[in-house]
Amino acid sequence: MNSRARRLTIPLTGLLMIAGVIGATTGADATTAPADVVSSAASETPTEATSFWSPERMRKATDATGDLDLSVKGGTASSAAGPDGKAGSVAPIGAEGAKSIKSKQVNLPNTVGRIFFTLPGANPLDPASWKYCSGSSIQGKYRNLVATTAHCVYDVKTNQFYDNWIFIPSYWDGDQAWNGKNPYGIYAAKWFNAHDDFVVKEDYDFDYAFVNVSSGYKVNWEKDAAGKWKPVIKDVGRLGDNVGGQGFAWNQKVKSAVFSFGYPAGLHPDGDKPFTGRTMKWCYGTTGAMPAAPKYNLQEHVGFKCAFTAGASGGPWLLKYKNSSRTGYLNGVNSVSWDTDKNDRYDKVSSPYFNGDTYQVYRVAANRWTK
Repeated sequence: MNSRARRLTIPLTGLLMIAGVIGATTGADATTAPADVVSSAASETPTEATSFWSPERMRKATDATGDLDLSVKGGTASSAAGPDGKAGSVAPIGAEGAKSIKSKQVNLPNTVGRIFFTLPGANPLDPASWKYCSGSSIQGKYRNLVATTAHCVYDVKTNQFYDNWIFIPSYWDGDQAWNGKNPYGIYAAKWFNAHDDFVVKEDYDFDYAFVNVSSGYKVNWEKDAAGKWKPVIKDVGRLGDNVGGQGFAWNQKVKSAVFSFGYPAGLHPDGDKPFTGRTMKWCYGTTGAMPAAPKYNLQEHVGFKCAFTAGASGGPWLLKYKNSSRTGYLNGVNSVSWDTDKNDRYDKVSSPYFNGDTYQVYRVAANRWTK
């Protein structure tokens, strides 16, 4: 185990520990106390958050990581990423009733989608506060779990969790999110779950989060008698029942072949903008240890060649991905972009290495029920 001391000795307010795990195949003791986990309830009701996101607001939302400038140039020393115990995994559940969307002979996973939220403490009616990231449905006991990065749920500038947080799986080309066209519904956050080393120390070796969402809604926007647009919502049930859920894996080999998915939209450092954020993109490669980056207290990241820009943050890294079922095992999330050759073009993306700490945060979230 890495010797670097990280955990606080006093749990934060809102800490919730839940023992047990669903369908895990691991030598780890499932009764071991979880790592320090920060759990926080969403500020809005599911209907409030869902109704907030009108078509206009979704179109005008900008990528959240563009504000944070989560990028690194150069770097040579290898990180200390590696297992802190035995490898383990939780199997995925199938994409029941999912429609296959093909892109360059890769069946894109219906579990992956865009996340929308507003900045805490800001005027929610100000377009500058409308932001988005990427994320994915993953397996959980109650089929209500979304995986993303911690910086896509928590604002390190204000030290608050984001507001009006929703997830739209299989988001496609901007027009699916409203008027009943979103194929699987819109899912609002009920609980955020992150590691306190990110929340307290802004340590990007812990830049991952798991969000329990409510049952989903399909939304139609209709004009009322006064001519104002109003949302009409219909309950569509649980996220995992509609799109399935990716598996989860931890303490895997540092060198592993993975697919990464997300919705990149930001600029390269040289100003080029190759992506729009309106459609899902993917990368494929073999991960390896990344350099340390003191700017983000980052010492244990793994990465691979990928030119994703801001907006892809939170998108899943899937180990053993199968085209037939569009499922694999979540083994990382898009966290930091790298320009390793210093030519003002992103050429790698990195994720925290998923170890026993990650599993403990996942375990809390995977066993949390939401209505």
